[in-house]
Amino acid sequence: MQAQLELEQKFAGSDTGLQLEGDDVIQGYASLFGEIDQGGDVVMPGAYGASLSALAARDCKVKMLWQHDPGQPIVVWDEVREDARGLWVKGRVLTETQRGAEAVSLIAAGALDGLSIGYRTVQAAHHEGGGRKLTELDLWEVSLVTFPMLATARVAAKSTSETEAVLRALAAELRGARDT
Repeated sequence: MQAQLELEQKFAGSDTGLQLEGDDVIQGYASLFGEIDQGGDVVMPGAYGASLSALAARDCKVKMLWQHDPGQPIVVWDEVREDARGLWVKGRVLTETQRGAEAVSLIAAGALDGLSIGYRTVQAAHHEGGGRKLTELDLWEVSLVTFPMLATARVAAKSTSETEAVLRALAAELRGARDT
């Protein structure tokens, strides 16, 4: 009897450099190489290569979910790639969905700042001090999440142009009220 594989999740955060560009484009790092997460695991460079190649060969894309809920896709990832730092992603938030519109507002306000990967471990080895060195992962999805597991990897959001305009107007009002 073969054991069923569970989908695992890793959370990223502060140094991801995730940015909200314009009204609906986000980009940044979903995973950072070489950093030990709160579960004691560390993703190694090259861990996503085989999975990304297999997805490209099948003309499939990595999914983007709200809080790992498969019933709530909210982003289309246009680009997912590995570089020397980690797993970099760029995509469009589907603001036509309720959750997508909420996500843009929450990111812009700084209330939502985490990314998390959903994957299956293909190859790993135990490392000193506990945890695993994850050397090959089957990437399924990248989610926006409230609580990231990788303490050094939180979203750094940029406001949308509309939000910036509202904030400038409010600041002007406050300056005016202060001056009277």
